[in-house]
Amino acid sequence: MRALLVVNPAATTTSARTRDVLIHALASEMKLEAVTTEYRGHARDLGRQAAESKDIDLVVALGGDGTVNEVVNGLLHAGPNPEHLPGLAVVPGGSTNVFARALGLPNDAVEATGALLDALREGSERTVGLGLTSGTPGTEDEAVPGRWFTFNAGLGFDAGVVGRVEQQRERGRKSTHALYVRQALRQFFGEAHRRHGTITLERADAEPVTDLVLSIVSNTSPWTFLGNHPMYASPKASFDKGLDVLGLSRMTTTAVARYGTQLLTSSPERGPHGKHAVSLHDLDQFTLHSKVPLPLQMDGDHLGLRTSVTFTGVRRALRVIV
Repeated sequence: MRALLVVNPAATTTSARTRDVLIHALASEMKLEAVTTEYRGHARDLGRQAAESKDIDLVVALGGDGTVNEVVNGLLHAGPNPEHLPGLAVVPGGSTNVFARALGLPNDAVEATGALLDALREGSERTVGLGLTSGTPGTEDEAVPGRWFTFNAGLGFDAGVVGRVEQQRERGRKSTHALYVRQALRQFFGEAHRRHGTITLERADAEPVTDLVLSIVSNTSPWTFLGNHPMYASPKASFDKGLDVLGLSRMTTTAVARYGTQLLTSSPERGPHGKHAVSLHDLDQFTLHSKVPLPLQMDGDHLGLRTSVTFTGVRRALRVIV
């Protein structure tokens, strides 16, 4: 087997020595080429090169969710073709590693490497569905290129929090749970439309859902990014189905306390619910429109402001070694 290992040297939870050990372990089992990323988007470029190559069987992403997202977008630049494209393997090296954990991988890079090698020896893999965003025809965002996401996306409040965290990290702050909590509070008190949302969700053969303040799109459940505590924003979301949406139409202090508590205490049986909560399951395609430009995030990466985004749930998009 020929494999390409994409290494993010800025991965927050792996040292250079640990990365060397992992590279040697993988190289002992396959013909391995290891490439260290040098710029934003480099992992995407490497994934595309692997997809266009005729002799690479596997791409291993060593890094966090951002690295994985870039590799996935490179692999699928010409669309999904799981039978002929290289498979994907993930060795978690970021601060959260939501996608890797959702696949059931250990959060420790060394243990995850051992699990990967076991899976390769046993021929264990699965084909997962992914989310795809694109510009909406007839809107000012129609020319925005398509982009894949692995576990979630959001338009509005949560994307604003992600943007604030990214700004703090660019200033040298470490990605901690406390940092996310502080930025969430700042986003909440600075949210101009928290009482009257600007987002409308439209889909075929259904009435529009209007006046949303927050819209979180899930491709799997649960997410595990606050330590080892799982949270079920959309408990039925699955890599084997379409996309799920959690929308909130009110974000007063009382509502945030209620829905925040529900999210922290959520379970596979029940997520956030109530008068101002909307839950939609297994959607193939829908569009989010906003009356004002709002921040968009995908897999924890802030992508700027949008007024319209079309989402598509693509089943059986990518082979993953697990």
